[in-house]
Amino acid sequence: MKLDTILQTFGLKPKEAAIYLATLELGSGSVQKIASKAGVIRSTTYEVLEVLREKSLVTTFLKKHIRYYSAEDPNQIVHFAESRVATLKEALPELNALVGKNRRRPTVRFYEGKEEMGIVFNEILTEADTLIGLSSTDDLFREMGEVHKHFLAKRIAKKIPLRVILRDTPFGRERQRKGPQELRDARLMSAEQSFHGQMYTWKNKFAQFSFKDDFVAVVTESKELADMQRALFENLWALLPR
Repeated sequence: MKLDTILQTFGLKPKEAAIYLATLELGSGSVQKIASKAGVIRSTTYEVLEVLREKSLVTTFLKKHIRYYSAEDPNQIVHFAESRVATLKEALPELNALVGKNRRRPTVRFYEGKEEMGIVFNEILTEADTLIGLSSTDDLFREMGEVHKHFLAKRIAKKIPLRVILRDTPFGRERQRKGPQELRDARLMSAEQSFHGQMYTWKNKFAQFSFKDDFVAVVTESKELADMQRALFENLWALLPR
């Protein structure tokens, strides 16, 4: 991804990104020199530089009666993006309240590909305080190994306990054996139950992952449907040996 595109992703407008990069490359320069480097007319460059100065992304100084601009350290971009995220997080409870006022139907979201499936794992880490699941653990580690290692480490760090039903395979038995040290209580179902996926349920949501052919995840948000998933899980859980 190009640098200007990355900067735009984190909140800069196209001309702001172009002029910031030109200033960064020059180290410091007059408005005319920066405008020439960025390929933007002088009057617009001056206006944009002032906007960037207000955002603490450039500084200005006089040298022989000529105004020069210098780009701040690129870390300032990170601070700028973090401040925008922090502002959004502060507003999140109010935004969720607005959604809740009118939400009556279950919501369903689809994610395609392993990278997008990783987004769902992060969502679970952000929201869950406890988890239940059903997993073909062999497929999970074969197809999502690095993603799941990160998920496992974060889940343990955040002290999110997991009860999970696994297919009775050598790998499934290993996960059951390591359960206590990884906040996992696992029970085994027959390996004859052949499936290649996983399901997690937390709060009012459940996520279903497919690890064969099309790699997709489906996240459903509905208290009633999530409660149904819990009822099915608890019934099966009670039938399996410890």
